[in-house]
This record gives sequence, C-alpha cells and structure tokens, in this order.
Amino acid sequence: MPTIRVELIAGRTPEQKRNLVKALTQACVDTLGSKAESVDVVLFDIAPGDWATGGETWADKMAKPQGS
Repeated sequence: MPTIRVELIAGRTPEQKRNLVKALTQACVDTLGSKAESVDVVLFDIAPGDWATGGETWADKMAKPQGS
C-alpha cells in the first residue's frame, strides 16, 4: 500500500488537488502495479510564511512586484 505525502504551499484549488491526487494514484497503478484503492495520498497545505527557499519565505517572495 503506497502512501504519498505531498507538501504544498497553500492556495491550490480543490479541483487542482483532486487532479493531483488522481494523477499520483494513476502513476502508482501504472508504475508499481498497485490497485488504486490501496494508494493513499496525503496533502499538507503549508502557509507561505512557513515555507522558505533561499533564505526568504514564500510570503515575502509573493509580496514582491513581478520582476524584482
């Protein structure tokens, strides 16, 4: 039973999440031979202020004007 943990910066729509879950589940079926009903996908929404890359939070990156 594969379990896939996905951490995302919060803000994805329910439709985007549904599509991601379906795609990940199908990838396990195709690649691992799993049954779809045995694949667990756990989504974790993380606030942009709680995720940083390169020493800067994503909240700060998102607040900057385009091209900065």
